[in-house]
Amino acid sequence: MTEQADTEADRRTSKGIGRTVGLALIAGAADDDCSAIGTYASAGARFGPDLLWTAPVTLPMMYTVVYLSSKLGQVSGRGLFQVMADFYPRWLLWSVLIGVLIGNTIEAAADLGAMAAAINLFVPVPIPIVVALIAAFMFALQVFGSYDLLRNLFRVLALALLAYVVSAVLARPELMQVLSGTFLPKLHFSREYLSILVAIIGTTLSAYLYTWQSNQEVEEEKALGRTTLEKRKGATTEELRRSRHDILIGMTFSNLIMYFIILSTGSTLHKAGQTRIETAAQAAEALRPLAGDAAGIIFAAGLIGVGFLAVPVMTTGAAFDLAQTMGWKHGMNAKPQDAAGFYLATGAFTLIAVGLNFFGFNPMQALIWAGTVQGFSTPPLLLLILLMTNNRRIMGDQVNSRSTNILGGITTVAIFAASIGLVASWFL
Repeated sequence: MTEQADTEADRRTSKGIGRTVGLALIAGAADDDCSAIGTYASAGARFGPDLLWTAPVTLPMMYTVVYLSSKLGQVSGRGLFQVMADFYPRWLLWSVLIGVLIGNTIEAAADLGAMAAAINLFVPVPIPIVVALIAAFMFALQVFGSYDLLRNLFRVLALALLAYVVSAVLARPELMQVLSGTFLPKLHFSREYLSILVAIIGTTLSAYLYTWQSNQEVEEEKALGRTTLEKRKGATTEELRRSRHDILIGMTFSNLIMYFIILSTGSTLHKAGQTRIETAAQAAEALRPLAGDAAGIIFAAGLIGVGFLAVPVMTTGAAFDLAQTMGWKHGMNAKPQDAAGFYLATGAFTLIAVGLNFFGFNPMQALIWAGTVQGFSTPPLLLLILLMTNNRRIMGDQVNSRSTNILGGITTVAIFAASIGLVASWFL
């Protein structure tokens, strides 16, 4: 066997085993953050089971964008913003960065507020104090915890989302309405319906999902000792196949949770005429008399559990993006003294998120607005990722196949169409 063949075999084996089964599970769970839960709960309460069809429809879209991000990280050996910094003009890099940083920080702030409101149902402590304590604990874990510890912790926290399956079962939905809402889409050409539809698409295909997935592929490489770009570049057919399977499982899990959240609130709150959800705590509290105390408690517990996963993903993800743009050393494997800028940025974004909660904004409304904003910002970013993964300077011979480009193109067009539909509804 030649030295090159030895190297290739070693790469396939070590990366195939060391590369986690479950990276995409973490990404999928983080996508069902408090923002997503708030949006889905609001959709179910307002329109009942009529929006259940969005879960299966958005699954191939989620799979496509996360796979493209994963492939970009594996083949190029870089995170998304590092690719932009190396191959694209600075004005484009900074335009995208500012939007992503603002979105991540606001969403982290809203998630902290939603978690605190849910905790407040069980522990009557002022919400701002709860927010500060949660954020301090998360930041300490990010600074002093190892990458392996955080990855394994995130895997466990992802299971908190199973609470929504239980909550939906306890809601005792009507079978015929469930089947109709799932397989017979009902479209309402109203501003409110299109707004919530764009919010669902925006929060399902959030920008932080792309950057996090590409960054974690690089982190996995570094954990295997590939600390230089040359060692990380390139991916075997087997590696990409494993990624596709992992991503399909992770995104299916994420969309099933989305489905059951809409189902639980649609089968209870909407049916009882409680179509307006103002806070995350209200969604959980309103379920208790309608579906039993257990359903409400489980709904709140799921919100708290996934928040502990999602907020660090957003704040650390924002720090990754800024560090790659600025050329700072970064990574969850790096020691704080070796990557001071990266950890200071993580702390700064966390602090801003905490500060926003002292201005008395409504977490649920902020979450829905954040999802709507994501719906407008996602199409250009997805288009950019499609261009990147078809660029031979970045991907070499591993550019996208025709089928991947077709699915990516359909996804991009669908998101653009949803956003255009929302704008058109403003003139109805």
